[in-house]
Amino acid sequence: MTDTTLDLGPQARIVARLAEGVTDDQLSAPTPCPDMAVRNLLGHLIGLAVAFRDAGRKDLGVTTDTSPEEAVPDIGPGWREELPKVLDELAEAWRAPEAWAGMTRAGGVDLPGAVAAAVAVDELLIHGWDLARSTGQEYAPDPTALQASHDFLRAAADEGDRGGGIFGPVVPVPEGAPLLDRAVGLSGREPGWAP
Repeated sequence: MTDTTLDLGPQARIVARLAEGVTDDQLSAPTPCPDMAVRNLLGHLIGLAVAFRDAGRKDLGVTTDTSPEEAVPDIGPGWREELPKVLDELAEAWRAPEAWAGMTRAGGVDLPGAVAAAVAVDELLIHGWDLARSTGQEYAPDPTALQASHDFLRAAADEGDRGGGIFGPVVPVPEGAPLLDRAVGLSGREPGWAP
C-alpha cells in the first residue's frame, strides 16, 4: 500500500464508536486475541494508536521502540476519553504527506512510512473486528480500509511471512466469502469466532 490519499480517520472513528459501546461488565470478556480480555484489547488499541501516531509524525522514541509483545496491555481509569483522542491524533498524523515518505519506526521495527501506514490500517481494521465480536456489536468497517487491510494481509500471506510474528497461521476462507471474512482469515482468525 503506497496510496498517500488513504484517510485512516473513517476507520479510526468506527473503532472509537465500538469502544464507546463497550460496557464495564464486558471488560473481562474474552477476545479472539489469545490471552487478551476486552480490557487488554482496548489497552492495545490505545498503545498502537500512540505508537503509529508518533511513527506518522516521525517522533521516534519510547512509544515507537516498544514491541507490542513486551507486556499484556491494560486500560487506566480515563480510557474512555483517551482512546478516541489518540485515534483522532493517529488519523491526523497520517494525513500529512511526509508521514508516508522515508523511513519510520513502530514496534521497535524500522520500516518505510507507507508500510507503517498499512500496518496501522490493518491493526485498526482487524482489532475493530475483534472488539465488535467480543462485545456483540455490529461491525461495518470503512470499505477503503477493508480493501487496504485485505491487500496487506494477502501480500504478507503470499510472501509466506506467517510464522510467529504478529499474525497467526492463515485460516482458510472460501474465495467467494465476504471481503471482511477473507481479511479476518488472513489475519489468523476464524471468521465465525464468538465468545
